[in-house]
Amino acid sequence: MSWFKALRETAKAGLTVDFSLTNPRRSLRAAVAAALVIFPTMAIYGPSHAASAAMGAFIAGVATFQRSFRPRASLALVAGAGLGASTFLGYVAVGITGAFPVLLALWAFGAGMAWAVSPTAGVVAANTLSVMMVVVQLPVSVSAALGHAVLCSVGGGVQALVVTLWPIDSWRAQRDALADIYAGLGDYARSLRHDPVAHVDPEPFIVARQAARLTARQARRRPPELRGLRTIAERVRPTLAALADPRVGAAEEGPERDRAREVLAAAADVLDALARAIRTGDPVQLPRDTPGLALARPGTGEDLLRGGARRSARQLSGLLGRAADRLDRQDRGAVPTAGRGAGLHRPPLVKVAPAALATVGRQLHKHSAIFQHAVRMSGVVTSAYLAAQLLGIEHGYWAPMASAMVMRPDFAQTFSRGVARVAGTVAGVLVSTAIVQVFQPGDWVLAALAVFSMGLSYMMLSTGYALLTAAISSYVVFLLGLQPGEPVRLAFDRVAMTLLGGAVALGAYALFPTWQTARLPERLAEWLAAAGRYAAAVFTGYGDPAGGHAEKDVRPALLDVRETRSEMLAALDRAELEPVHHFAKVPELSRKQFDRARSAVGMLDRSIVLLEAHLPAADAPPLPGAGAFGEELRDATAIAAAAILLGQDVDFSELREAHRTWDYLLASLPRDEGIDVTRAGARLVMQALTELEKSVRTRPQPVRGEPVPSRA
Repeated sequence: MSWFKALRETAKAGLTVDFSLTNPRRSLRAAVAAALVIFPTMAIYGPSHAASAAMGAFIAGVATFQRSFRPRASLALVAGAGLGASTFLGYVAVGITGAFPVLLALWAFGAGMAWAVSPTAGVVAANTLSVMMVVVQLPVSVSAALGHAVLCSVGGGVQALVVTLWPIDSWRAQRDALADIYAGLGDYARSLRHDPVAHVDPEPFIVARQAARLTARQARRRPPELRGLRTIAERVRPTLAALADPRVGAAEEGPERDRAREVLAAAADVLDALARAIRTGDPVQLPRDTPGLALARPGTGEDLLRGGARRSARQLSGLLGRAADRLDRQDRGAVPTAGRGAGLHRPPLVKVAPAALATVGRQLHKHSAIFQHAVRMSGVVTSAYLAAQLLGIEHGYWAPMASAMVMRPDFAQTFSRGVARVAGTVAGVLVSTAIVQVFQPGDWVLAALAVFSMGLSYMMLSTGYALLTAAISSYVVFLLGLQPGEPVRLAFDRVAMTLLGGAVALGAYALFPTWQTARLPERLAEWLAAAGRYAAAVFTGYGDPAGGHAEKDVRPALLDVRETRSEMLAALDRAELEPVHHFAKVPELSRKQFDRARSAVGMLDRSIVLLEAHLPAADAPPLPGAGAFGEELRDATAIAAAAILLGQDVDFSELREAHRTWDYLLASLPRDEGIDVTRAGARLVMQALTELEKSVRTRPQPVRGEPVPSRA
């Protein structure tokens, strides 16, 4: 994509408005919490202290809207504590000559590194940076700085208290995450009717697992219908794939394929009904006249299915029946709210700190995209601040604040937010300044307008960044209107500083970019290595059914391969908007080769899913040689992943020899349905690896009898 087209597309994305509003009740709650902080503070301490309290309350409120499955109260408390720390240090540093730019550079670097922990941490950290620059305007004493910091923290505390006392859709995020799995599986079942080798979107499964991690307090209050259904959904996915795939399931054409399509259609309807029941909390209403929950009953036509297809259909019937029965029992109140049980545990935020620091530490190297983002953000924010100081413009902090809020680790978000930030700030500042200039409201009216703008900002969180920025700019203008100054001149300065900050941020990214395109081969190699580990775990399960590998090894390996595939797809989406066409780290791998290799690894991933669907029970006899072949496969894919990163050829000749030996061993055993499925799945695995071998070949293969050319 050319630079012109890339900038046009990102600008269009930044200015896009989807007209969806954040939950109005939650927005009202956050605005009420801010009002409970601002008005009493202004009545007791005056407008300057009210500004600090308002900043703390607003940013803590924003934290409660971030995509996180932690309790909202804890997010508000952490945000308030971070704001208090940044405000105190900023107030102290601004009174020491030359100290504030140094603190700003260090804090901006830390805010950039916070993206290593999570996007929520990165957003909240950037907000603490912007608040530091807004509220720190004049040198004050250490005691006064401590007072302002405490007020910022109090804002977060009040938000946490209001969230606790006024719960609204407390489990909405978890319900939606679980329902999205079942809705996605319903769409997947319909896709399989027309495309037997379709892929399922891994994102809902990843999000649902994150949602299933609970703190001790959450586990005690979790609704019963959120228990156990995710595990069932995890098993439904490979069962659907195994039923539809013509190589291990229903025949490609004929009555058996027609019957499989009927089963898939019925399963899709049942999955949709389960998704609606989970999302709304209403009793499950299964569709009438569908065989979705009666697949194993005589007379339903299941006799048309044979072998692996019949096994998959029976398993699918049982899984859907268990899910519906679980919801039905809970609707009748027969299942009490359970305690923590054996669910996934989410440690409290205090105990997460060491792991978070370790995560950040692993990114402290020059090749890390997060580290590069942190360095870029530190340089940009500090440069914008110093430029504003040299220009001698009052309220020049709008320049570094704009830079801090625009910067993101990737090109698309940075440029789209930059355009939206400039447009929204100009509109918000001009409108709010005109209101102040024409009506000249008093302090209490300005405070009320600031609270109203806060509520509007919360409402606009899902609408579009341009409108959100306009609402935030209006809120800041009304809040700073409590301080003396000339509105028209200040409005001009704010717009000019926003343009300066945005220009510095966008220019820095253009000069020192972090291209996702250059990292696509790395993402592909990680996916391949994870798929190899997943395959090894599945084959080990065939070789040692009594070892409990399904939960001990297969499940973690599946989660790894799902994570790596999702990261690669996300990077690919971001790379599509970048104005580059090459892989900087692997110059010998073209985009066409990458696409073919990605398709081959996807085929490998899917082949292992099909094998997982038919894992033998614990009391089944072990399959000779399965574990050894799995080990060979894991080592071969790990070596192949390294070869992709180094731009070398991939060679699976030794693995092919191991497969031929194992397949010959299986062929000599008595004919068995499980052995047939395993042999078919192993052949699919080798077919996928052969396609991968061909796709990343960096040199022509020699004609038989000719010497192999050197790579010198």
